[in-house]
Amino acid sequence: MAKDGRSLITLGFVAIAILFLIYARLGNSEVTPAALSSIERLGVAFYAMIILALGAISYGFYQYHKYKVEKNQDDPFSIIAQVTWNSKSRRIFAATSIGYGIFFALTSGILVYQPDVTFSYHYNVQIPSAEISPCCGEIGYVPKILVYITDHIGMQIIPINLILQIAVSYLVGLNAAIAVNAFSILRKGAGMGSVAAATGLFVACPTCAGTFISLFVSASSALAFTIAITQLQTIFIAISIPLLVVTPVIMAKKIKSSGWSCKIN
Repeated sequence: MAKDGRSLITLGFVAIAILFLIYARLGNSEVTPAALSSIERLGVAFYAMIILALGAISYGFYQYHKYKVEKNQDDPFSIIAQVTWNSKSRRIFAATSIGYGIFFALTSGILVYQPDVTFSYHYNVQIPSAEISPCCGEIGYVPKILVYITDHIGMQIIPINLILQIAVSYLVGLNAAIAVNAFSILRKGAGMGSVAAATGLFVACPTCAGTFISLFVSASSALAFTIAITQLQTIFIAISIPLLVVTPVIMAKKIKSSGWSCKIN
């Protein structure tokens, strides 16, 4: 593998794409009761491979970050790496990513709370328990993992939402980390420099739209609303990713134009 981690990143994304395409064929096929147990095992293998692919991507990004710091160049990605390669930035990144990840889970339907529904009674399941729903549905939405933590609290893990949660949480954490540093670097500047730094903190909250709309939905309609908005919200979050990617680059260019130079200890 290349020292800069790009091979691992590419391998991970290609593996995820292939897994989705393979499972897409299953999602549109008929499943017999005799084949159900085999398909369930396939669903478990699917998530095991997804975890491995995400691990490869994560380590690849770490290698790429470290590589850019060591090169100490002045391109935008090197500046992003240099600005965020310190303990303060890591703490900001970790806190923001985890906080947003929890918020995402609460508002996207991954973490479910239904006080009016008793899972053990209505769904005839044991508490606590977990099961995999291996089929059938559109690409990226199967297989699902259903977890019943209590009679009113559970989790519904959908592949595309899981990947988007990790990707967007990472990008939101990165935006926050570079923005905090950009504020201190650009604080003596004026105009667009400060604006560019500020956008890193407030550039996107992809799940906020659903949360805002849900305030106007009655409790009795909450479940139906959640089901109706899940796919639309997934599309909305996916569209926001390019903005989350572009904003750190804009801030890095502003930092470069300010005459800043990084000294790596």
